[in-house]
Formats: sequence, structure tokens, C-alpha cells
Amino acid sequence: MSAREIESLFDPPFEIIDPPEIKCPLVFNSPHSGRVYPEQFIAASRLEAKALRQSEDAYVDDLFKQVITSGAPLMRAHFPRAYVDLNRDRRELDPKLFHDPLPAGAIASSQSVASGLGVIPRVVSDKMPIYAGRIGLAEGRARLEALYDPYHRALQALLERTRARFGVAVLIDCHSMPSSRIFSARRRPDFILGDLKGQSCLPSLSDAAEAALSSQGFSLVRNIPYAGGYITRRYGEPYKGIHALQIEINRSLYMNESSLKPNRGYLRLAGALEKLAHNLANTARQICPPDQIAAE
Repeated sequence: MSAREIESLFDPPFEIIDPPEIKCPLVFNSPHSGRVYPEQFIAASRLEAKALRQSEDAYVDDLFKQVITSGAPLMRAHFPRAYVDLNRDRRELDPKLFHDPLPAGAIASSQSVASGLGVIPRVVSDKMPIYAGRIGLAEGRARLEALYDPYHRALQALLERTRARFGVAVLIDCHSMPSSRIFSARRRPDFILGDLKGQSCLPSLSDAAEAALSSQGFSLVRNIPYAGGYITRRYGEPYKGIHALQIEINRSLYMNESSLKPNRGYLRLAGALEKLAHNLANTARQICPPDQIAAE
């Protein structure tokens, strides 16, 4: 399929939900909550749609949609992570997935690729192979051109627009994690905050997120085992005025992980995330240059 044909399968591949009025330098991003599975993809897979959804950060975009009440936009993908993973380097191509030799510059030996979870995943999160055999490299390139590249261009532009307006931009990268794969011996946390161990954002932002969640009775840790993925690494450059904080939510808080249906904790969590957004918005305004705040 061509890039144009792939793009038309999702129509649109992603969207940015802007608030009625932008009031703060926050940008929320949900890159793994896409749940449009085209018939062509399911037909090419050896798995059924429900199995493919095991890699999906189910409902994360919906849980965070009320963040616009804080005056921040929310960007979300419509295509699934099992089709293209936005939280990987574009060059992370899996040699076990493609018929063809990889191009020069491909990253074929990263930990993600070794696990089958490159930018075009070979397996879903529980290690089940997606395809019966290999696929063509041209197919992978077309997916990246149709979906990955436009998404990252739009996210970059959104962050630059925000920084131009406020003097800083704060990216909140929103994810969920399987409850059974977090900690084996200790009590599993409700949230994990990832700031690359203090490198991708100011400590005040991580502190504000921790305070907002712990004050509502949630347990959390920082950077273990998720310190931040590719998006956090790519965009988190505090010295350039762009901060990035990754948030991982324990899926058992809001859904049945077998049936993929929301549970009784769903609404409580959605309300807690709205409060989190307001707290982060207040903290983010405090790191804006004084002249930018005055201009607002």
C-alpha cells in the first residue's frame, strides 16, 4: 500500500483537541491509545483484533480528555501502536520482520527491536507474533511516511507554538502499563513518573505531578522501571525551554485487562487526572518568563 492509501485507512490518523482558550504551556500527548484497526491490517495479521489490542494504551486519550479544562491541548493518535509505534526512533527497524535488507543507518540492535517492539512492531506486548511471516520494507516505509512523520511534525509544531506563546512548553506524555508486569515482589504502584532521572524537565514539574497524585491517595514511583521513552528523550530539552514528563498509569485502576472494558475506577481516575492537569498548569505558569506571563 502507498502512504496515501495508508493515511486514508484512518481518516484522520491523529487529531489535536484544543481548549476554548489556551491558558498554560502544557501539551498533553497520547500516542498509544489509537484503536482504529483497519480490516486490511487484521487480515494481514495472524491475530484477532482483541489480541492486537494488548499493546494498546486503552482509553488513555479518553481519560485525559478533560485536561482541556486546564487550558491545554490534547494530541492523540487514531492508528494503533501495533501498526506504528510513535514512541520509538524512526530508525528502529526489526531485521526479523522485513524481507529486505535494512537501509543504512537503521538501528537494528536496540533493546526495543530485540524484543520485537521496534517502530513497526513484530509482536504485541505479550510476545505474540503479529504476522505469519515477514513483510516488505516498502510497506514499513509507507507506514512511517503516512503516519509517523506527520504525527511528529505536528507534535513538534505544537510544542514550538506553545513555547513561542509562553516562553516554555511542557509536554506530558500519557501512557498505561500492564499491572502484572510492573513490580514482581513489591506493591505495584498506581503511577510511574518518568523524567529521565531529572534530565527531561525541571524537578518542580515532577514534584507537582507527584504531589497532585499522592494527595488523592495514589501510590507512585519515579523512573523505575520507566524513566521515559523516545518521545521524552526526543522532546525533553529543558535548556531549550521544552520540558517533557512521561506518565504511566496502572491499567488495573480503570479497566479489566482481559476484557478491555472500563471498571468502576474509571470515573474516579478521570477526575484525578483533571485535577493533576490543573496542578501542573499552575506549576508550568510559574516557570514561564515573567515577560511572557505579563503579555498574557
